[in-house]
Amino acid sequence: MSTAAPADTSKPATSQTPFESAWTHWHDAHEILRRDPHGFLAVTDLHWITTEAAALAGAPGTWRLADDAVHVTLGAGESLLRDGVELNAAKNLNAEGELVFGPIAERDGINLGHGNSVLELAKRGGEYILRPRNPSNALLRNYQGTPAFAPTESLVLAAQYVPFRQPRETTVGAAVEGISHVYQAPGKVTFTFDGAELALTAFNGSAPGTFQVLFTDETSGISTYAANRTLTFVAPENGGPTTLDFNRAVNLPCAYTDLATCPLPPAENHLPVAITAGEKIPFERKAAQ
Repeated sequence: MSTAAPADTSKPATSQTPFESAWTHWHDAHEILRRDPHGFLAVTDLHWITTEAAALAGAPGTWRLADDAVHVTLGAGESLLRDGVELNAAKNLNAEGELVFGPIAERDGINLGHGNSVLELAKRGGEYILRPRNPSNALLRNYQGTPAFAPTESLVLAAQYVPFRQPRETTVGAAVEGISHVYQAPGKVTFTFDGAELALTAFNGSAPGTFQVLFTDETSGISTYAANRTLTFVAPENGGPTTLDFNRAVNLPCAYTDLATCPLPPAENHLPVAITAGEKIPFERKAAQ
């Protein structure tokens, strides 16, 4: 596996300021997570499961959807692993001789082992998908690292988190056609940049006490990925001051692969300014253009 290309920092690590050094350690750790052998760079296929039983590349058996659950028929000698337990054609079956997985909640999933692969079974935009993830996938093997702007303290901005009186159901598009994502937006974050008063609709983050914003800006499609970037911040749920460190704005999986179903930012989350901080267009996406 290749070594990550360094971010566009202008100073060698030995002469970095504490701020620059902290950012470098954060970005290096983020790159390690991105290189996970079964992470999104390892995805080989995106299968949409339907009511018609079908064989799916990278997975054993045949797969179909019934009663809001996925039904799998395995052949002789075929098996799957779930939580270290082997599932095969001789056990763990329903009356029709199938394995059944689900129902699965939106944006949730189940990981199944198959040889060297992990099969991600999930629901996205109300549809069931299967994504095999194999460590030998060329996108992962040839990954060069993600370029980024040199970190600058001028893009660590004081902000205010403003909760809505009631969470607002917000529908956004997706990186793939035919589906949409629905989020509950608990509030917005306001800030001033380059003399402009700006605001971004926020969604709940993956960790308690965190929020995230999906956004585009005037660099999108030029030096940063056109469709979206995301930024996580910490703020009190009942509102109050917070900080937006745009140096830690990151790409979503769709910046690297067309096999991702990433959400797009809500329309109001385009910033009419250039945020020259955070991650840039990946080398892989530039090569494909």
